Amino acid sequence: MRTIAIVGAGESGAQLALALQRSGHNVTLFSDRSAQQIRSGSITSSQCVFSSALRVQQPLDIPEANTQELGIVGLHLNISGGNISGNAGDSGREAIDWQGTLDRPALSVDQRVKSAHWVETFITRGGDFRIEKLSVRRLEEVAALFDLVVVGTGKGELGQIFATDRAKSPFDRPQRAVAVTYVVPAHGTSEETDSRHIRMNMVPGVGEFFTFPGLSTQGPCQMMVFEGLPGGPMDCWDSVNTPDEHLETSLGILREHFPHEYPRFAGSVLNDPGAALRGRINPVVRSAVGTLPGGRIIMGLGDAIMLNDSLTGQGSNNATLAADHYARAIDAHGEEVFDEQWMLRTFDEFWRGWGQFSTVWTNSMLRERKDWQLKVLAKAQHHDALATALTNGFDDPRTLFPWWFEPEEAQAFMERAVAEESAIFDLRDFRSTLGQFATGVTVVTTRTPQGHKVGMTANSFTSVSMDPPLVLWCPSKFAPSLDDFEASTHFAINVLESSQHVLSRQFATPAEDKFAGVDTVEGVAGVPLLTGAVATFQCRTVARHQAGDHVIYVGEVEKYTRTEGDPLVFHAGAYHRTALHPDFS
Repeated sequence: MRTIAIVGAGESGAQLALALQRSGHNVTLFSDRSAQQIRSGSITSSQCVFSSALRVQQPLDIPEANTQELGIVGLHLNISGGNISGNAGDSGREAIDWQGTLDRPALSVDQRVKSAHWVETFITRGGDFRIEKLSVRRLEEVAALFDLVVVGTGKGELGQIFATDRAKSPFDRPQRAVAVTYVVPAHGTSEETDSRHIRMNMVPGVGEFFTFPGLSTQGPCQMMVFEGLPGGPMDCWDSVNTPDEHLETSLGILREHFPHEYPRFAGSVLNDPGAALRGRINPVVRSAVGTLPGGRIIMGLGDAIMLNDSLTGQGSNNATLAADHYARAIDAHGEEVFDEQWMLRTFDEFWRGWGQFSTVWTNSMLRERKDWQLKVLAKAQHHDALATALTNGFDDPRTLFPWWFEPEEAQAFMERAVAEESAIFDLRDFRSTLGQFATGVTVVTTRTPQGHKVGMTANSFTSVSMDPPLVLWCPSKFAPSLDDFEASTHFAINVLESSQHVLSRQFATPAEDKFAGVDTVEGVAGVPLLTGAVATFQCRTVARHQAGDHVIYVGEVEKYTRTEGDPLVFHAGAYHRTALHPDFS
């Protein structure tokens, strides 16, 4: 049995400990505070967990936390007139105000509530929980006793063990002065039309304020986040010393810079004395492997190695999804040694499949908005499809690529989104309904005449004929790599194994090299085949048929392979594993 030490009982560490405990690993969880100390202490961040990450958290059963009563259903964006980029050079623009709907609700639960509950659950299930503030010297001793040490806290000297990755860290200083305040409003907000929305407000040259409902130690509350430009009028927290001063400053900022929000919060009281947080975040990505002075290596997780500004609310989501990915990777590793290569590869898989997109997008929001980005934001005021697409980018930032970053793609995306409004059905609802049909997940690959490897994720795959052996798949006409498939004579269908969800994400998102870190072998006509797939079909293209906004590709199977294993399943927008029906077990 593998012995694993996890340092830090926050969003990432506690979830990883519980996941590994469920899988039967021998886990020791270190924290510098007890569950009760966590619950009664000060808040550590803002947090809004969107549905992609919430699916991972929901099985952890947080009492009273449910989307039926507390679910956040959308985004209300308000950008004041004038310079809406938040920088000095963009003046004279009109104000923007729109609401977008999330496909599935988000949920915010105070990390004090979550972490304390998770620690207590871990202990109740027989976990080894130790209250100890580890120094680097003590960590050396711990590392000698365990097969793997994962550090999930970036605080203090432990955070210095992991070297900054300069290529992934464009900033050398904080981009915002940040403050968080949890309050109980003097009057309820349930009557407000957007009471269950994230209300995000931007004021030129000043900063941002956003707020959303959540569950804290005293019950439901309203969470407030202030993001002030350094040196600007919202960069005013350094002289604040007490909870009362913090609340007074919060309300003063609203009254002066966000007057339309102030009436909602006038007369509010702090949720509790610890419901205030002030600081500055320098967005940074660090190496996933840290080397201790004695030469032993440890692995980083969550804020220890990937720290985002809170402007887009991605911190808790990154931590949750990274913990889930690490747990799956540890399970799949079996009895092999947790060496540096495995640690780097595990983080790189998460980075390529998810982390890079949330990080790059958040960093872009801290900078001056580009002209095409401002155009999209403005046009969303008149087109619900655009507002909805922008809103759901908070849930899955991959959906913002590449159109948020490239003017030509942005224009094409706007045109498609506007055209969807005249469709016979509500296309987002239609897609969700189609998603009720569970499918396997494939990566379709080919090689261009110039020798480049190409691949895309697809679940529109089915058999057509046994004799001759024919299969089909249906790429979108808007797929960036469609021209490459048009120019190729062969393609391969790679049916993914249940642990290959990372590959599904990787090949579903635009990237310079989708094959980075992917093991392949060469098939017919040089087509790359993915190692580890449960089945592959190497096909010669025999027909293409135009079909609405997709193309039907028919291929004759020239070779196929099959291995033992369970396929990856996709249903209702989420990945699943196969399981034998209880009637047949």
